[in-house]
Amino acid sequence: MDIDSYVAEREEQWNRLERLTSSRRRLSGAQADELADLCSVVATHLSVVRASAFDPLLEARLTDLLARARGVLNGTSPVLLAALVRFLTVAFPAAVYRSRWLTLALAGVMIGLGALVASRVAGDPALADSLLSPELQQAYVEHDFATYYSENPAHDFALLVWLNNARVAALCLLLGVALVPLLLVFWSNTENLGIAAGFMIGHDRADVFFGLILPHGLLEMTAIWIAAAGGLRLAWAWISPGARSRGAALAAEGRAAASIALGLVLVLLISGALEGFLTPSTLPAWARVTIGAVVWLAVLTYLHVLGRRAVRAGETGDLLPVDRSAEQPYEAAV
Repeated sequence: MDIDSYVAEREEQWNRLERLTSSRRRLSGAQADELADLCSVVATHLSVVRASAFDPLLEARLTDLLARARGVLNGTSPVLLAALVRFLTVAFPAAVYRSRWLTLALAGVMIGLGALVASRVAGDPALADSLLSPELQQAYVEHDFATYYSENPAHDFALLVWLNNARVAALCLLLGVALVPLLLVFWSNTENLGIAAGFMIGHDRADVFFGLILPHGLLEMTAIWIAAAGGLRLAWAWISPGARSRGAALAAEGRAAASIALGLVLVLLISGALEGFLTPSTLPAWARVTIGAVVWLAVLTYLHVLGRRAVRAGETGDLLPVDRSAEQPYEAAV
């Protein structure tokens, strides 16, 4: 690419963006629209420069111009707040909503497989004894299972649970592109849950098991299913990219997966707080489960209502086009 010709053809657009950005007067509606359009155009120009020519001075100039223009467009002080509001009301709900059927399918698979494992462990004493000695089983169902939720200070336990669940969710998302590791992580969690349920049910302690699992587990497991669904979408983008190139499909689904990952940090923070403070509380089991269910339904309602609205508006959980300056557009091939 002839960089001099490229600059000459686009210099006027850059100068116009510079004038709008440097204006000391409040921009009119038409000028604000023009500024937004020019931001998108210059972001494309910056991508072309990065991809097709080694000109650090031009790249630095366009990067600085684009940053200042976006600051004017969004307002320098509320830009982070605006991005956060868009993320919470558009990007995260849209990314989750697009995967809703896959999430439901994974929930059904985990519940079904977990119930099968639990019934096998509960109904076959020989199998249960091969997994854990009778003495250790007795200690587990009578003491260890319940004590796990109360043996540490609530705030420390909530933080520990949050970090652990965030790690599991991150693994589901990051390993999704390889598919097999994701399935292994998913099965490991299903198996462990099923075995624990089998021990408790087999010793007539089902009420203790569900009374301690459900208050936080409804939201916690939903977050894991959402993460696994996001990981599987990454795998499918690699296996069947459709009309897009594999790189473009992976990039788009990867950015949506990043929205899911960041959003689940907040969801799992709520789940960790429930597990740290509600699950081991002295409230009766029905009250703990009711509170946990209300929080769970509130989160589901938020994701469904805002997610459906965002998807109907064409959102996918991806970044706005103006923010994808690292992408190489088709113009780069000209």
